[in-house]
Amino acid sequence: MSGTPPTVERLIEQLAKLPGIGQRTAQRLAFHIMRAPAAEALALAEAIRAVKERMRSCRLCFNLADGELCPICADPGRDRTVICVVEEPHDVAAIERSGQFRGRYHVLGGALSPADGIGPEQLHIEELLMRIEGEGVREVIVATNPTTAGEATALHLATAIKQRTPGVAVTRLASGLPVGADLEYADEVTVGLALSGRRAL
Repeated sequence: MSGTPPTVERLIEQLAKLPGIGQRTAQRLAFHIMRAPAAEALALAEAIRAVKERMRSCRLCFNLADGELCPICADPGRDRTVICVVEEPHDVAAIERSGQFRGRYHVLGGALSPADGIGPEQLHIEELLMRIEGEGVREVIVATNPTTAGEATALHLATAIKQRTPGVAVTRLASGLPVGADLEYADEVTVGLALSGRRAL
């Protein structure tokens, strides 16, 4: 017997399922939620509910959106001629924090990994190629993670883009991002340097 009521145990158990949250941190969070004013705790619960009910993929770039388009695709001030390709929506947030990019994005939904059954058909690659052909794009920045899967995806994209639209420049984020690390964990300065020093593929 832990001495903790089942309701609290259930909350701790659910919090511990979050990435980076161990049992002790989950316990601290649970007790913080219990001590917080009811309005604050209920606001958190409502925010979680709203995210699960309203969030979807942007119909254009596959970033997170709570409508047809994400805020970036809906912004007329963004440069439509440059697309930055990333693996996941959290990578968009990492690049946006750098403040160095004013173009648009395309979220692939992962990286090529034949061992895991993820081929080109499982990613939003064809949609990217159609966007490049139809939107007057002049440059595609490939910002997949500097991992084996990310590099394989970058090479596949470069080949496909050059075959379909030979006049479009394809660049890759430069050094500054540590090899084997995920883009979402890079700081703003590192991401900014990588963007400004991108190279041709």
